[in-house]
Amino acid sequence: MRAKLRFKLRTQKLWCIHHTCIYIERPIVHTIFNLVQIFEEVAQICTKKKLMESMLLSSITALLLLLLSCFTFTSTDAYDALDPTGNITIKWDVISWTPDGYVAVVSMYNFQQYRHIQAPGWSLGWSWAKKEVIWNMMGGQTTEQGDCSKFKAGQPHCCKKDPLVVDLLPGTPYNQQIANCCKGGVLSSWAQDPTNAVSSFQVSVGSAGTTNRTVKLPRNFTLKAPGPGYTCGPAKIVRPTKFVTSDKRRTTQALMTWNVTCTYSQFLAQKTPTCCVSLSSFYNDTIVNCPTCTCGCRNKTAPGSCVDPDSTHLASVVSGKPTDTPLVQCSSHMCPIRVHWHVKLNYKEYWRIKITITNFNYRMNYTQWNLVVQHPNFDNLTEYFSFNYKPLMPYEGLNDTAMLWGVKFYNDFLSSAGPLGNVQSELLFKKDKETFTFDKGWAFPRRIYFNGDNCVMPPPDAYPWLPNSSSRLVFSLLGTFIIAILASLYL
Repeated sequence: MRAKLRFKLRTQKLWCIHHTCIYIERPIVHTIFNLVQIFEEVAQICTKKKLMESMLLSSITALLLLLLSCFTFTSTDAYDALDPTGNITIKWDVISWTPDGYVAVVSMYNFQQYRHIQAPGWSLGWSWAKKEVIWNMMGGQTTEQGDCSKFKAGQPHCCKKDPLVVDLLPGTPYNQQIANCCKGGVLSSWAQDPTNAVSSFQVSVGSAGTTNRTVKLPRNFTLKAPGPGYTCGPAKIVRPTKFVTSDKRRTTQALMTWNVTCTYSQFLAQKTPTCCVSLSSFYNDTIVNCPTCTCGCRNKTAPGSCVDPDSTHLASVVSGKPTDTPLVQCSSHMCPIRVHWHVKLNYKEYWRIKITITNFNYRMNYTQWNLVVQHPNFDNLTEYFSFNYKPLMPYEGLNDTAMLWGVKFYNDFLSSAGPLGNVQSELLFKKDKETFTFDKGWAFPRRIYFNGDNCVMPPPDAYPWLPNSSSRLVFSLLGTFIIAILASLYL
């Protein structure tokens, strides 16, 4: 009789097979390692219940089909498992009324733990609900003025129905600045530098309502940072913001406040990955490179698609006109960024790994870069070298994710491709006797993000595993130790 399996995803993240349930820490769509765990649990269940071999095969087939469906129908949902509450919140505070409108301070808060906005910076757009105009601005400017011909006395700053605002550059005259402005649109991530994760500008709006009841909220908000990827919801009226004076003796509040929340989706930002991961270890000679064609395939018929680092014309090609279009070093993976994880040493109570980030992009430097790594042994991280570290705990009681970034004025700047285009660090972990093992690729990360984008990992079956007999490694190390002792006795 053909076996039948029933799979049901519960809200409590349980997978049930023949009324036997398996707890999974995170949804399968977020990590392939959960699939491996499911395979192992299915095998154990089938063994205990003495089920037929065909049933085991059918269960694995069903799980493979599930995984295929998860990755075939890519979701544009902005949910991030490692930063579930991360977003950019845009707050409009009406601070005064004018004869034909209001003056508002617009502040942008980057509440994302590890995703920042780099040069050329953010641009914020919206559509007016009526026929509003912008009379003047401080700390920001619109990219176009629009048609203001109907105004005879004075020219507004912008008359467009759908203005697009950008930040002013550093060095702007003080009489055009407000607090938290003029950073060129660059915003730090909240975990990395919260003081620089805020940007503000002031706008004076005319032909608008002059009371809380007559003001119409802007709509159709868009945020580019600097490219696509963010989706903004509608404006929502919230409690007025309160402001504390510099002497902290008085509190004032906005006349009216509304918020707009924008979330990020890597799928909307770019259709192809931007980074990949390679792996190696001291116990296996195999170096697992990034999967072939991870970020694109090398086009032999189009020589300009990448640059050979040994080319005699390298200097002339790289020194061309600056552009946002990446020019990567020729490789099998064609990714601008590669992260290499090397299991370096094994001690009695500790083990050490080395992380190297290499830039393959000749046209891009990365300032304030960061790396997010997920591994179950981060709850026992003992020491880290030449990087800053902060634990990320999106789920209470689960400390398996770390954020790493460069030390200021030392290695917080990742140069373009070349001899200086890499940064590296070493991490020392204390072993947990209940969970630690080098078997089945446990020593390698579950996932890695670079600058907020998920890097492509090699397939688990390609990981550098221990030799067929793990005891062989133990006896080899023991033999080396005995030989060293004997040598010391006879010397």
